[in-house]
Amino acid sequence: MEIKLSFAADNPPLSVIAAAKIAGISLSPDPSLPSSSAPKFIFSNGGNLRGTLVLLRYIGRVADKLTLYGKDLFQTGEIDQLLEYLPILEKGSEFEAGCSYLDAYLSTNTLLVAHDVSIADIFLWAALAGAGQRWESLRKSNKKYQHLVRWYNSLSSEFSALSEVLQTYVGKKGSGKPVGGKSKDPESRNESKSTGGDNKTTSRSEIDLPHAEVGKVCVRFAPEPSGYLHIGHSKAALLNKYFAERYKGRLIVRFDDTNPAKESNEFVDNLLKDIETLGIVYDDVTYTSDYFPKLMEMAENLIRQGKAYVDDTPREQMQKERMEGIESKCRNNSVEKNLELWKEMIAGSERGLMCCIRGKLDMQDPNKSLRDPVYYRCNPMPHHRIGSKYKVYPTYDFACPFVDSVEGITHALRSSEYHDRNAQYDRIQQDMGLRKVHIYEFSRLNMVYTLLSKRKLLWFVQNGKVDGWDDPRFPTVQGIVRRGLKIDALIQFILEQGASKNLNLMEWDKLWTINKKIIDPVCARHTAVIEERCVLVTLTDGPEQPFTRIIPRHKKYEGAGEKCTTFTKNIWIDHADAEAISVNEEVTFMDWGNAIIKEIKKDEAGNVAQLIGVLNLDGSVKTTKLKLTWLPEIDELVKLQLMEFDYLISKKKVEEDEDFLDVLNPVTKKETLAIGDANMRNLKHGEVIQLERKGYFRCDVPYVRHSKPIILFAIPDGRQH
Repeated sequence: MEIKLSFAADNPPLSVIAAAKIAGISLSPDPSLPSSSAPKFIFSNGGNLRGTLVLLRYIGRVADKLTLYGKDLFQTGEIDQLLEYLPILEKGSEFEAGCSYLDAYLSTNTLLVAHDVSIADIFLWAALAGAGQRWESLRKSNKKYQHLVRWYNSLSSEFSALSEVLQTYVGKKGSGKPVGGKSKDPESRNESKSTGGDNKTTSRSEIDLPHAEVGKVCVRFAPEPSGYLHIGHSKAALLNKYFAERYKGRLIVRFDDTNPAKESNEFVDNLLKDIETLGIVYDDVTYTSDYFPKLMEMAENLIRQGKAYVDDTPREQMQKERMEGIESKCRNNSVEKNLELWKEMIAGSERGLMCCIRGKLDMQDPNKSLRDPVYYRCNPMPHHRIGSKYKVYPTYDFACPFVDSVEGITHALRSSEYHDRNAQYDRIQQDMGLRKVHIYEFSRLNMVYTLLSKRKLLWFVQNGKVDGWDDPRFPTVQGIVRRGLKIDALIQFILEQGASKNLNLMEWDKLWTINKKIIDPVCARHTAVIEERCVLVTLTDGPEQPFTRIIPRHKKYEGAGEKCTTFTKNIWIDHADAEAISVNEEVTFMDWGNAIIKEIKKDEAGNVAQLIGVLNLDGSVKTTKLKLTWLPEIDELVKLQLMEFDYLISKKKVEEDEDFLDVLNPVTKKETLAIGDANMRNLKHGEVIQLERKGYFRCDVPYVRHSKPIILFAIPDGRQH
């Protein structure tokens, strides 16, 4: 019997192809399915099977003279058990965890099941080979996963068919490059490096956009106006900007405003503000709500064509039926019945509120997103732009492929969390009879100790756990900028990742390290002393009358300007510094010179209360152990409120089945009162400075009057956790 193997060109089923070669089964490859579609066997008798594991098990059962599916039922069960686990390797974030488990497993096993190669071995080999450069770098090091590497090398050398599959569908020696020479993972083509002192990023090569033509590319950034722009959205926005500029194309900002319950004009206004902050220049601003009349017309057309139906199944029951592949009782309603219920939905009647429109796709498809997804819901809430004109609203999954096509979008950039819904996107466009839009995937940006769900961020705002969407503890663009991050640092951080499809949990420290390299060479230096228990130093031979000097605010950057420093007989230092000084020790007072501490006075509790010393301005700064910051005892000093912030949650990554309320960080900010030099009266809102020996700070509230402190936000420097 002749078998045709149909699959998506960007996702060949390596395990199926390899198993067929090993089993001697002839397949006719047909790489014509839409992107992300499940592979399919089409038999000469008209029958078909779909799904990688289904096809793999079929080959295992029909292979002559081989035991690819086990010698007995117990071995078959063991193979099935492994096939349930092994797809974990295809989840980028779980890849190395899976490798660790399998390495330990293979430390006591030659093969995965008994002593014969099985379809489980072939699936594992394909998962590793398909990981391209990520697996190759681990394999070549041969240090971390020795048993897994031994197993992989042994299998590869035993079956020449595996090398053939590698060369045809992955690239020579598993390099991660398919035939044609282009890397599967843009990350391997867009490794960027910081050049150090000049704070520039040099890209080794461009990121390619498949099927792109210069001058014809049109991309869109389509946020839902249900929150402020956060660091995750920034990656999508900046990648769209990159491709629009690279291909001399157009960039549309489109607000996906299909859910009136969550959206508002406040969010629209602030999203536009954030997009501008990122330096993104767009060609047009549109709204999905602009297309509501056409979307309703399309929904009705699909009902008339029998490609959609109205369903009144309760939501929980509908979800259960979709999971189990059970067709709705409404699926075969007549067109007339569906149109009648559609009118009830449009009117927002009691009957209409019970209904939704569903696409009539395939309730048996292994990809559950194709099991009759919801296209329209009834919702009587007024819309933030168009009021109460409509009682029905399209879902994102229905509206997005329609608007993308009619707006002329050539490439829809979507994060890999939507991967399973790409086939749905393509199918809906086909049913609508619209021009195909190419989907380009990139990995979602996830940060440690950080929640990026707008629903969860909204909880913090509504429950007063933060001061608003621009709170410096928030991962929003406004929040991290308020904390002291420079947009150039954010852009560099994101573009260094390229358009990688690998799911990574990124460390904030890396971002703040980039930021430090940008701010340190140019930010002004000032001095502060912690107010609590600060210690007065009396220099017995110090100036009887205070005098001033003008010195640079930054010794290596003239552009930072100048400041006035006052020199007095009595000066203030930090209590911690005072405790570190010994009698007769020579210390350096920065920007002045050396002094010798002759006497240490302590209070009843044994704490240092006052120091008495003499100046030794001819002393060598190189010989002193302590270089101390200080402030003159004058009335012009200013009050400071130094704010430090911590993560809102106490766990690096919150799993999907875990309640984030269980991992809330009880203390997320710390306030320290200090006194600062008189020059800080001139600080501007948003100005970044360094407090000598205390770190970097951003001025959130500048000087107003003596009784009100200047509020400074501490900026992480990449070394803090």
